[in-house]
Amino acid sequence: MRLSLPCTLPCKPLRSAIAALTFAALATPALAHHGFGLYQITINKSWSGTLTRMNLVNPHSYMELDVVDDSGKTLHMRCEMRAATLIKRSGWTADMFKVGARVEIDGHPHRDDPTACYVETFKIDGKAMGRNDQLSATDVDTSERPTHLADGQINLNGDWAVEQAVLTLPPDGDRTKAIMLPRSVSADYSAGKITLADIRATEPPRARVVYTDAGKAAADAFNSRSPIDNPWYACKPTSLIRDWTADWPINQFQQYTTDAGENVIDITYGLYNFHRRIHIGMKEHPATIEPSYAGHSIGNWDGDTLVVDTIGFAPGVLSPPTRSSDQMHIVERFSIGSENSKLALKREYSVTDPVYLAAPYASYDVMYLSETPFEEQICKELTPEFQQ
Repeated sequence: MRLSLPCTLPCKPLRSAIAALTFAALATPALAHHGFGLYQITINKSWSGTLTRMNLVNPHSYMELDVVDDSGKTLHMRCEMRAATLIKRSGWTADMFKVGARVEIDGHPHRDDPTACYVETFKIDGKAMGRNDQLSATDVDTSERPTHLADGQINLNGDWAVEQAVLTLPPDGDRTKAIMLPRSVSADYSAGKITLADIRATEPPRARVVYTDAGKAAADAFNSRSPIDNPWYACKPTSLIRDWTADWPINQFQQYTTDAGENVIDITYGLYNFHRRIHIGMKEHPATIEPSYAGHSIGNWDGDTLVVDTIGFAPGVLSPPTRSSDQMHIVERFSIGSENSKLALKREYSVTDPVYLAAPYASYDVMYLSETPFEEQICKELTPEFQQ
């Protein structure tokens, strides 16, 4: 991202530490995706039948339909689509999926479950759709948005989201190498006009994790494809860092004064609707904090930058396969800038954890006011291998 705001984190020392130590990469949201799991992406297959239910949920939506197999037997199928947030950001609505409609699906079968499939394209009552089709892409009008609130604070209110991303084929058309890319660069990448290196050069630097011995041992033992180890597959929070951008959610900022007279910012992390409160102007954390996913956050203004300090975490997962301890400490810096003539919210972050991290885990990310309003989404993991 080419945001015109400086990086204020200790980037050079971090790079030196990384050069001197063994490290592992945690994927950035713009270039990461779930992978195809047990869906056999090299096998193409078609199904047709009657729609019985549309599960518009995170982290994947699932279309359910009754199909008649070659023997004349009715088979109930459940076929994976993108997350509800992504579908709705693409301009799709629940009204498009009427129970009883005729559905034809082209996609890929599941390795172990004959009643599951992965949707590439489909027709519903004769209307053809692609998995990643975009039906709307309207920019948000910010011409009348106030830059500051009445009390002088920078206006952070709103629904913020990273740029919409779509599953993109490489220039050679190999579906096994498809990758999630920002919508603005997807077509050029598929056409061979730009490379992944070109795209990465415009993205925030990939945060790196430098392990302690305990951190490396925990990472080596971590099963990223298990809902027991990986909160992602059990509809549970991961961390304030990963959940901010993972799977391109819409996050909501509400900046206000409580009835008790305290200035706060409430944030809802849109992937699984997790909540967090930042106490504005508080100088110190309480002596006693009940450990939790969100910890305890205090925020203070450094000019027009909101600096947020958070401690009090319950042990968990920073980002698979990296675990986090109750000693994790996160510092974030939120600021408003402009990129490509759009209002942008930049979050710089630095994570320390003496149990698992031998050096700070640091980078930044950028969000824009969402073209689709924030809406709480149901989380229901329906992928066959993650059922518990």
